[in-house]
Formats: sequence, C-alpha cells, structure tokens
Amino acid sequence: MFKQLITITVLSIGIIIAANYAQEAVLLLVRSHDWVSELLMSVFSGGEAGSIARGLIALLSVPIFIGLVPSLIYWALKRSWFPYFMEIVWVVWLVQVGALIVLNKTI
Repeated sequence: MFKQLITITVLSIGIIIAANYAQEAVLLLVRSHDWVSELLMSVFSGGEAGSIARGLIALLSVPIFIGLVPSLIYWALKRSWFPYFMEIVWVVWLVQVGALIVLNKTI
C-alpha cells in the first residue's frame, strides 16, 4: 500500500507540472472523436440507428487506433504481440468518455 501511495503522489505531481500538456492531450482526444464522428455522418443515416452506430464506431475507433500505434512498433521490434494492448485501449477509452461527459457532448 505504501508503494501505491508513493506512486499516486509522484503521478499527481507529474500531472500538476504537466497540466497544460495533459489538457491539450485530452482536447486532442475529444477533437479526434469529433472528427471521426463528423466523417461518419456521411456514411450513416440521420435516424436513431444511424446515430447509435456512428457514435459507437467513433467511440471505439480512437482508443483502438491509439492502442495500435505502440502495438505495431512493439511488433516491428519484437515480432510478438504487445502484451498491454487492451490496457491502453481501456485507459484511453475511459479518458475519452470522461472528457466527453465533462464537456457534455453527445456520445
């Protein structure tokens, strides 16, 4: 437990120091989601089913793409699957959903 307390303290200090960069990263994540959503508007109909499909694809595509970047680099170097792919996808997805909810955007 002491180790986790030190870890969260060090990470909190790091976020305080780099808050501007963290804010820019979250805004870039939200803008990426908006861009994918706008791109998919021409593909899906304006009805309820089309809106749900567009929102689902937009919500899932950005974290999966971000998770694929280190996975492909790892695969190119080690020729094996990146062991933390789904953890990265989950963390990015949670940050993205949290930012979208805080900004009161429709997912």
